[in-house]
Amino acid sequence: MDNLITHIRRRLQTLQELGFQIWLSAGSDKSAIVGSSFSAEISASQPDDKLTRLQALSKEVAVCRKCPLGSLRKNPVFGVGNPDADLVFIGEAPGAREDETGLPFVGAAGELLTRELAKHGISRGEVYICNILKCRPPNNRDPLPQEIAACEPYLLTQLDILRPKMLCGLGRFAVMTLLRRPISIMKVRGTWRLYHNIPLFISLHPAAVLHQPQNRGYFEADIARLAAAYHRRQESLPQPTME
Repeated sequence: MDNLITHIRRRLQTLQELGFQIWLSAGSDKSAIVGSSFSAEISASQPDDKLTRLQALSKEVAVCRKCPLGSLRKNPVFGVGNPDADLVFIGEAPGAREDETGLPFVGAAGELLTRELAKHGISRGEVYICNILKCRPPNNRDPLPQEIAACEPYLLTQLDILRPKMLCGLGRFAVMTLLRRPISIMKVRGTWRLYHNIPLFISLHPAAVLHQPQNRGYFEADIARLAAAYHRRQESLPQPTME
């Protein structure tokens, strides 16, 4: 039990360092905030229906064995953020740090994303962040088709619960998977498409920018353009680029 409590405290501290406001419902047992159910316990004044549905879905993900990754992971990485978010970020799959913590985008790439959002008046606590896959592929390889087929329904259910106004696909593989066709990320970055009738913005992945710092300016421009559309969301939503 002491190890469990220590584990919980460390993960709550990680979230607080990222800028999330943490609360626990009275009488909730500790298992309800371990692993992927964080997303259902974060942010205040959210409709109970969303919280309940997200928590139920995260528990389903926690026991999922629809593909071999469920038996290889350390922790499922369900998603984290504001259940009332108007903007949802979607990556391809968890990395090593995410697998350790059960939280998406908590490494150096996540810190870069957080800083860029903050520069444009967006806190991580007001958006939602998740991945297409909820489990880390070995050695961070690209997700396999059968893994995507098993996991994408969870993403669609998340979006059905969250009802965001817009999405941001981070990186070539995530966007290629969402659009179901090959892409050149440098040609389509900074543009809008549709994913299940939700405007989808295409951005470079912050991890790729860390490995290729010459592209940092492109990533900063992507987030600036996304932020401008986000701040106008009450007046109008972006129109997808015609191909």
